[in-house]
Amino acid sequence: MSSGNTILPVATGAEVRRELRGLLKGHRATLAAAMVVLLAGSAVRLAGPAAIGAITQAIADHRGTRALAGPVALLAAAALAAAVTTWAGTALLAWVVLPALGRLREQALGSAVRLPLEAVERGGTGDLVARLAGDVEQVGDVAQGVLGRFLSAAMTIAATLAGLAVLDWRFAVAGLLAVPVQALTLRWYLRTSRPIYAAGRAADGRRAAALLAGFTALPTLRALGLGQRQRDAIDKASRESMEYEFRATRAATRFYGRLNVAEFVGLGAILLVAYVLVRDGRAGIGAATTAALFFAGLFDPVNAALGVFDEIQQAGAGLARLVGITRAEPEPPRTRRDGGELRAERLRFGYGDAPDVLHDVSLYVPPGHHVAIVGASGSGKSTLAALLTGLRQPRQGAIHPGGVLVTQETHVFAGTVADNLRLARPGATDEELENALRAVGATLPEHGPLTASQAQHLALARVMLLDPDIVVLDEATAEAGSDAAKSLDRAAAAVQQGRTAVTIAHRLEQAVGADTIVVMDEGRIVEQGTHDELIRNRRTYADLWAKRDAWARSAESRSADR
Repeated sequence: MSSGNTILPVATGAEVRRELRGLLKGHRATLAAAMVVLLAGSAVRLAGPAAIGAITQAIADHRGTRALAGPVALLAAAALAAAVTTWAGTALLAWVVLPALGRLREQALGSAVRLPLEAVERGGTGDLVARLAGDVEQVGDVAQGVLGRFLSAAMTIAATLAGLAVLDWRFAVAGLLAVPVQALTLRWYLRTSRPIYAAGRAADGRRAAALLAGFTALPTLRALGLGQRQRDAIDKASRESMEYEFRATRAATRFYGRLNVAEFVGLGAILLVAYVLVRDGRAGIGAATTAALFFAGLFDPVNAALGVFDEIQQAGAGLARLVGITRAEPEPPRTRRDGGELRAERLRFGYGDAPDVLHDVSLYVPPGHHVAIVGASGSGKSTLAALLTGLRQPRQGAIHPGGVLVTQETHVFAGTVADNLRLARPGATDEELENALRAVGATLPEHGPLTASQAQHLALARVMLLDPDIVVLDEATAEAGSDAAKSLDRAAAAVQQGRTAVTIAHRLEQAVGADTIVVMDEGRIVEQGTHDELIRNRRTYADLWAKRDAWARSAESRSADR
């Protein structure tokens, strides 16, 4: 498959259900126990309306105060039992949900760090951040709170309908008249809101991408006077995200309005049946009161159960995006202990859907040899380095195996120098860290910011700790000044010692001592040989060297004039 076609996927409904089954595996007994406890709690809550109905009947029959003792005791016992069952059901659900949510977070994050670079760039860094932040939060809220509310409401509805049937089957039939209205309303809402929430989560990703671009490139945007353009892009992405929020709110408002119609239909039917049964002497006033209270007590559970679908729809969209990360094709593993041979065969590569920037590139580096790749800016040197190390995948061709890449944009993570070095070898001793720094000639402060030269020394020390057979250095010393450049060149030479090495040389001095110099131009290898051979050929490399000599003489002349 072309790397340019790689995007961050969204899981299908079947994939989400399969993932959920896997996460809940081994906890089904606990989940079943939670449902039983919640059902018991729902049944207990029916004691309230039943007690009120009994009190109403006692008053209608002109009984004494002793007749109230039983219903009042029932109310007190029901309140205590409801509290206990609510606590127990919530605790059981937490034992099921929280570990499953934790595993899902770990899987999503683990998959994210293994994504190919093209997939992250194509899908957008902001989209990935939105998935691992906003979507995780949405799913977590639903898993920890909404699921319990939904199960509790569903159990309450079932128990209440059973209670109505016990009072008189005609009460249950009257209450069920609301169901068709509720079912049609829910069906309409699910069809309407699902695409809104899915598109809204994607819009949130685009907004996050615009914000990240604005913050990370802030110095460049200010220097080029592009701040207003980026603010406009952020504003546009934010407005798009807000529009989906407004659409979702309008749909939810219509949804709850239609549920109110269902409540009117059901309660009206209950009261009509109660009137007929009491008038005909087939039911007492207490039973009629209990039936009406039973159904009125369904308003909140029904709205909760159906309204929960609003949050479930949002969480479902987020869950599909999270599971989608785990379904993305991971970056192929890179071999570190590989004997030192590096071979690239007929490589073609392009960014996204753009045309190829590398064309039929083949390269062989024998074990222990040092190859320097040179060429004008834009010739494809750094792109080839990314392919050689496996950071990017070619559209065509093969590479065996990959190395360890050190680039000029060396990232220093939060923490001490020792923390940064142990990223390469977590179990390294203090002595091993000191040896790695000494090998590359680095003297670094334990705390505080590092200069560009110090950060590059740190990156080279990491490579010493990794101890790979192959190392690829891309612009590892290009930003340093003249004195620092000499120090970093010595550090790079130490890293290359005894290893197969490929250097992307942005200063021709770095290439002079290489076993082979490879010259690139417009994405192709146009020359290969030693420094002396290429100078004698009088072609591209010789022209580059002549320009370098002319620039050096000019710099010396300017220095002499000062």
